[in-house]
Amino acid sequence: MTVALMWEARAVEGRGGDLLAWVRRQETAGEPVRREILRAPRDRVLVITWWDADYDADLPELPEPDGELVTRAVHRWRFESVTED
Repeated sequence: MTVALMWEARAVEGRGGDLLAWVRRQETAGEPVRREILRAPRDRVLVITWWDADYDADLPELPEPDGELVTRAVHRWRFESVTED
């Protein structure tokens, strides 16, 4: 099974580049199958990692950045791949 972890944060206005740099420096305890970093208007950064694991597996997550870098708590979601029946 493939599980995707999504991590999304919104930087303090004008600090999107700092948040993006912070995300790029973060390492996880394990190596995901794939990792993608995206950005969006309003200084938002999204990280999606794909893991070969069960949905409820204990997987490494990115931490919360320094409170002076973000405007709110990080949003996190977990999804599993769906195959055609």
